Amino acid sequence: MTEQSPFLVQVNQAFNVPAPDAFVLEGFNADTTDPNIPVRKDEYVFRKEDLRDVLAFLSNPDGDGLYITGPTGCGKTSLICQVASRLNWPVQQITAHGRLELSDLIGHHTLVNGNMTFVYGPLALAVKHGHLLIINEMDLAEPAELAGLNDILEGAPLVIAQNGGEIIMPHNKFRFIATGNSAGSGDQTGLYQGVLQQNLAFLDRFRIIEATYAEPSVEEAILENVAPGLPEVFRQKMVKVAGDIRRLFIGGADGGAELSITMSTRTLVRWAKLTLAFKGAPNAVEYALVRSLTARAELEQREAIHRIAADVFGDHWED
Repeated sequence: MTEQSPFLVQVNQAFNVPAPDAFVLEGFNADTTDPNIPVRKDEYVFRKEDLRDVLAFLSNPDGDGLYITGPTGCGKTSLICQVASRLNWPVQQITAHGRLELSDLIGHHTLVNGNMTFVYGPLALAVKHGHLLIINEMDLAEPAELAGLNDILEGAPLVIAQNGGEIIMPHNKFRFIATGNSAGSGDQTGLYQGVLQQNLAFLDRFRIIEATYAEPSVEEAILENVAPGLPEVFRQKMVKVAGDIRRLFIGGADGGAELSITMSTRTLVRWAKLTLAFKGAPNAVEYALVRSLTARAELEQREAIHRIAADVFGDHWED
């Protein structure tokens, strides 16, 4: 397939952030039909600092990978996908786990119409076609397996021994991105089961973004976009509840976490939408909260979260 010419994207228009009109970024190409391009969500609100770091990396990785670390549900993957959606940049994704092997990334032979055919994995496709590779929850993988990626991060060709020693030269738009709940040194909180300490030499090949939950003003803007029919006071109180839950989940320097469950921005959006959907039910806010989050919480923690919400909403809790 003939590759189309790269195209320029005006940053202030594409990302809805303050920037000079002259600030443009080279996207992937003008073709919007590739099914690997993430779906654009127009209601997504970019945080200036995170966007700046991601765009700088995409423009010039300078031999680095990008590792985004932060608590669960803070939008690590969605940040990359929403940037990619505006640059028409196809994405290959895989979620790591303790049994992940390098062959899961590179590819394997499989039977197709009676013939053995090599099926490329997400790494091989990304290297070959210049896609973004996202390894989600990378810190769940065995460090010995990930060490096999060192040469790729150094810019070396991908050699596929399983496919007759095929050599794939890295496309100039190939980018390696990973996310994790830890910074690679293991989980000190006890909240993330299965997180492993990663190899120091491997981590040394990444630049780091420390992601966190969005500021209240950003989440209020998101709720206004996705649930405009919800009264503003309700949206503000929902964001306040989410913040209180997260503080108890993360804990502080003087103590550990008091909750083992948190409210992501995704869950917050679900809560707002379901509150509107169930507006005819008694206490629709609580009804939607159960279905959005607390039905999967332990009874004691469910009660604690509902007390937080009742205190924040006050008289509106029974509306």
